[in-house]
Amino acid sequence: MKVLITGTSQGIGQAIAEKFLNEDHQVIGIDRQEASIKHGSYTHYQVDIRDHDHLPDIDGVQILINNAGTQNEDDIDINLKALIYITEKYGIQGQIRSILNIGSASAHTGSEFPMYCASKGGVLAYTKNTAMRIAPFGATCNSLDPGGVLTPLNECVINDETLWAQIMEETPLKKWASTEEIAQWAYFLTVINTFCTGQSIIVDGGESIKHNFIWKD
Repeated sequence: MKVLITGTSQGIGQAIAEKFLNEDHQVIGIDRQEASIKHGSYTHYQVDIRDHDHLPDIDGVQILINNAGTQNEDDIDINLKALIYITEKYGIQGQIRSILNIGSASAHTGSEFPMYCASKGGVLAYTKNTAMRIAPFGATCNSLDPGGVLTPLNECVINDETLWAQIMEETPLKKWASTEEIAQWAYFLTVINTFCTGQSIIVDGGESIKHNFIWKD
């Protein structure tokens, strides 16, 4: 299938692109950084997703994965507004089969930078709106909402022994996800899944359900 993925130069986006390439799909990446993937079935466009005037014309996208995002840097413009524009440009059309928005567990817990949480919360609502509008095409739209993931964006805490120990205390499985694990979820929700739609799938190792019940023995 023809797969368009934003934010493919590193982290989750790169892992998702590589997963689809390994499964023999045609992958198109859009990223403001240079390509990091070398593959005969991969096409890369180096452009900021906010730059509407320079986005490429791409017809017949069958799977759209909105992965590009940021933390504490124009979050609403990048994580929400640009995601909406990309979806309206490439995803709302008759050949679409699946749209996946990479959200965040923070949209459910509110636990992170204020603008980041707000931007990802907007993605949840827009996911439901999109799911309704592409349902007549027989297509699905969901959001995949990870908790902690081992990406370059998170290295500032991953490499800090003190902070990392505190983070692990908040994570029941005592680990963060690899980018490959998130890519597997992305593949399942867009290729294998044909019925679940308008949903937000939290993949956070149980962090959002952790609670400390205090009571007298």
